[in-house]
Parts: sequence; C-alpha cells; structure tokens
Amino acid sequence: MSQVTREKEFQRELESGGLTGLIQDPERETALLEGIAARVIDRAMESGADGVKAAVSSSLGRSVTVRMGEVETLEDSRDRGLSVTVYRGRQTGSASSGDLRPETVDETVDRALAIARFTQADPASGLADRDLMAREFPDLDLWHPRSLSVDAMIERAREMEAAGRAADARLTNSEGGTVSFDASVGVQANSHGFMGTARGTHFGQSCVLVAGDEAGMQRDYWWDQHRRFEDLESPEATGREAARRTIDRLGSRRVPTGRVPVLFVPAMARSLLGHLVSAVSGGNLYRRSSFLLDSMGKQLLPSWVQVNEKPRLLRGARSAAFDGDGLATRDNPLVADGILERYVLGTYSARRLKMESTANSGGVRNLVFEPGNRPPRELLKEMGRGLVVTEMMGQGVNLVTGDYSRGASGFWVEDGEVVWPVEEITVAGNLREMFSGLVAAGNDIDRRANLQAPSLLVGSMMVAGQQ
Repeated sequence: MSQVTREKEFQRELESGGLTGLIQDPERETALLEGIAARVIDRAMESGADGVKAAVSSSLGRSVTVRMGEVETLEDSRDRGLSVTVYRGRQTGSASSGDLRPETVDETVDRALAIARFTQADPASGLADRDLMAREFPDLDLWHPRSLSVDAMIERAREMEAAGRAADARLTNSEGGTVSFDASVGVQANSHGFMGTARGTHFGQSCVLVAGDEAGMQRDYWWDQHRRFEDLESPEATGREAARRTIDRLGSRRVPTGRVPVLFVPAMARSLLGHLVSAVSGGNLYRRSSFLLDSMGKQLLPSWVQVNEKPRLLRGARSAAFDGDGLATRDNPLVADGILERYVLGTYSARRLKMESTANSGGVRNLVFEPGNRPPRELLKEMGRGLVVTEMMGQGVNLVTGDYSRGASGFWVEDGEVVWPVEEITVAGNLREMFSGLVAAGNDIDRRANLQAPSLLVGSMMVAGQQ
C-alpha cells in the first residue's frame, strides 16, 4: 500500500472519529504513524533544517466510575498528537498539533521552522550524536490489548465498591469504584535515520470509601494497575483493602510535638525517591537550583542503599528501549553503596553540564530503591516510639535548600506497636539529612509504579502535632 493511500485511509478514520484500529490492527496503525513521522523529517530537511525530530502518537482509553451502585461517570477518549522540533544551526523551533491530516502536518513543520528563525542560538541544542541512536528494539511485553465492554467495566466497578461497602457498617458513603484502560502507540524519529516504535496498554482499578463514627468522618482508598488485564487483583480484593484502610483511620488524633523516628510506607517512600531524582536531574543542576550540586561520586545515603534504573523490565510501568532523544536505554545504577553514581541527564542537559547523556531524556524509567529483607513489623519494633506516615499533603519541599515540611497523617507507634491513627500533623526535616539518616528499608516494595520503593525508616524527624 502506498503512503498516499495510507494517508487517505487514515484521514477517513480521523474524520469518522475512529482509531479503534489501534487495537484491532496495531501494525497498520503503527505504519500510518511511521509514515507521518517520515513526512515530517522529509519536509523539514527539504525546507532547510539541519536536523529534526518528531514524535507521533495515537491512543484510546475508557474509564467508568460507579458510586453507591450507580454509574456516575463514563469517559471515552481517542487522542492523537504530533510534536516537531527543528534545528537550524544552533537555533531551535518546536510546534505541535492534535490534527494528523497531511496538510496540518505540513503546517506544523512550517511553524516549527518559522519559530526557529526567531530563537536565540544555543550551543547545547541539536540532535544527540548519530552513533548513540538505539538500533535494537526488544519486545518488553508491554502490549496486551483487550477490548473491555462498558457493561463489563460497570459490573467490575460495582463488585469492587460493593465488596468494600459490605466490609463494615461504619462505611457510610463512597466516592466510587473506578475501572479504566488505555492503549497507545507512539513513534519517534529523527533525521539521523532513527525511527523507534513503542506500544503499551494499562489496566487499572481503584476504590475510595468514606467511614464515620462518633469522632467524625474519614476516607481512604486502594488501587491496582498493570500492563495486562489478567494481572489485576480481583475487584473484591481492591474494595476490601480500601475498606480496611478507611476503617483503620477512624478515631484519628494528633500526636505530641517532638523528634521521633518516622516510617514512610512504600507509597510515601516513593515521593522521597522522587525528590532525589529531581535534585539530581539535569535541569535543576545546570540552573544551579538543587541542594545536591556537585554531589556525584559522594556518599549521600547509608552504604546499604542501592538504587537502580531498569528501563527494560518486562511489563514495567515505564519500560522503553529508547529515551526521548532516541538513545538506547540500559540498566544503570543511580546510587551504589550509598554513593551517587551519576546524574539524570538527557542530551541537552548533558551538554549544558559538559557531560554525557544518561539516556534519560523524558525522565527515569523504572527506578528501583532495592528492598531490604525485613518485614514492616520488624521496622516498627526497631523504631519503638514514632510515626508511620501513610499520606502527605502540601508542597513544602525546597529543592534549592533541601528543606522539607509537609502535612501528614498515619499511625502512632508505642513499644513497636501501632496504637492509634493520627492526622493534622506536620513532618519536617532536611532531605540531605533524611537521606543520610535512613535506618532501614523493608521488604515490601511496591512495583506498580515508575518509582519503586519499600517502606523506609528515617531515624529522626521533627513531628509537629499537639501544642
């Protein structure tokens, strides 16, 4: 089939609101997107660009929420997009469009070229080196398409919410059970001859419940997400866990103000890992807006800490064979024996810092804080008296100084045992001190997200509660 014929067929699909072919015939959908990417490269180079890169995507998704047994929301999405970046000398221009008709694609390229003429020359701009482009594209087992009917999704959401509400009479309300899926195909290409394709599916479910007693109302939730539908836990399991977590929060109170050990559960430990990534990412480093400037090769965490990036994990949350610049990804330690081994750099930030890219254009992919071998109950015994943080609020993190202060809720621990839930408190410290002051890691790593961490015990933090 010629490219002209492909474009005509694709245009008919766009005008009819289709794109369901993404699931039924992903190879054809991929070929269409590759054709658009090739058109972008050809037009830009013929119009005088010295280099060009393009990203073209097509996705569809569906989400259903049931609240109190009734359908509350039903959303269907079919999205498509194109982003183009052109280089003329050291000048850069970028443009994007949600319309993939041939004439609009051409207009988008022309806009990028026009913008480049008015931008200031930047010595760090330009494509990554040709020799660094990804050449191999292994199957990372990310594509598991499955057409879920609206009725099937509604029934699953109902089962999840019903299982949660039935768990305890104090569960008086619900914010709903949600079931969702999405599928996407993306193509990246550049004028070095690189063209890479990525396909992926995600299936998810969540339940949010509300409980009440004489002390007041509390809410909590649970969720699950995987690349393959069959890997999801049962809807009843998600509903029951949401119920347990909500009931456990009833009777929350404040705690005495003072310095105590703090245990961050995996979901909260993940946020600490995110702060570390932000502080060692190229943009914050070359702007000199990070408390970890000039920290590469230095001891930041205890010697037992290992943090590894694993971008080619099978069915990983953000697995990819190439980064946003087309560079091949690879397993790469970030922290080894507590020492910061490298920064997180794409091509542009690496050039600004006069370093080499770490194939992290677009961020890290499957970053894992390697777990310990002790269950969380043993960490409670070690902390003795202190705080378990299960939820945090606010944005009180200063990456320039490392100062950390956030609202929190969780559980108070006495003699190594949880004694009551807590709320309306603040935990504060400094990230550099928190990292170096880690005491232990649990064996309960959460592998569902891009940033993966176990429970982490910080030896001492200021907790502000009762006066």
